[in-house]
Amino acid sequence: MSALGAAATPVAVGEARAVARPRIYTCTEWGARAANGTIDVLDRKPTYIVVHHTAGTNATDYTVEHAFQISREIQDFHMDERGWIDTGQQLTNSRGGFVTEGRHRSVEILDGGTRHVQGANVADHNSEIIGIENEGLYTSVDVPQALWDSLVQLVAYIGQQYGIAPSEIRGHRDFNATECPGELLYGRLPELREAVAAAMGVPAPEATRSWPLLKTGARNEKVQALQHLLRAHGFELQADGTFGASTFAAVRRLAEANGVTCQPCYAGRSVDESGFAGVTTWPLLVRTVRAGDTGEVARAAQVLIAARGLRFAPDRVIDIPTWQDLLA
Repeated sequence: MSALGAAATPVAVGEARAVARPRIYTCTEWGARAANGTIDVLDRKPTYIVVHHTAGTNATDYTVEHAFQISREIQDFHMDERGWIDTGQQLTNSRGGFVTEGRHRSVEILDGGTRHVQGANVADHNSEIIGIENEGLYTSVDVPQALWDSLVQLVAYIGQQYGIAPSEIRGHRDFNATECPGELLYGRLPELREAVAAAMGVPAPEATRSWPLLKTGARNEKVQALQHLLRAHGFELQADGTFGASTFAAVRRLAEANGVTCQPCYAGRSVDESGFAGVTTWPLLVRTVRAGDTGEVARAAQVLIAARGLRFAPDRVIDIPTWQDLLA
């Protein structure tokens, strides 16, 4: 059973069409430092392909030389400031569409298609995932076309090599409560799954359920529902629908009380995400409610139902999948 509750569905070999191997520049080609520890190669395939953003500058230098420089800067940061043995992600995709190897041996092992280089880019899930860092910050701007086209080809190739279905393409925030890979790039993941499915010659996947990410400055019914849920757990704050300092602090205290550590985007020097409400927050708060129930949890459900112009029907049950649908 996977971390997200369902085993990955492998691509049927007979259905897949050949995906051309993209050009991937190796660690030697971009001038990587030697790793200062042993690269762990697991005798199994990864389950998920995870999309990240580097959360850095949206550079206008689209050259391969710039892609190499970004790779060196990421490695220096990960080794010198994070204290890791090497670059955390397996692969990096530049804004110019140039793909470079991240952690040593990642290309060799990917081409083999049977084993997995364990990286350090999705906390608590690194044995399950192969990660791609996409250069830039995509919270409010879209990715360049060159990066997008490169990402589609790269992900399709990874899917082919490991038999990973397009439905198992995820964003970093599907595992940790982090902004990564940015609101706009994350919002395009359904499109990415469809494009990758087309490239692989397999059916487009059905929509996947996930938990939303809420952060400081958000104002909507999802925030109000979150606040009602926090109130149900004893936190004193107004359910006004505005994600301010008190909501941030309550989410952070909830995480601390339940032993959930902050696992932010590690590509660069990120903002404080310790009070973001995301995939590790919602399961601590929601529970099944029914029509006629009272209290803060029921109020949270009522807020979401009303926002959709619906009513809490007498026979309605709000279970975990329904919470995810209402919060989508």
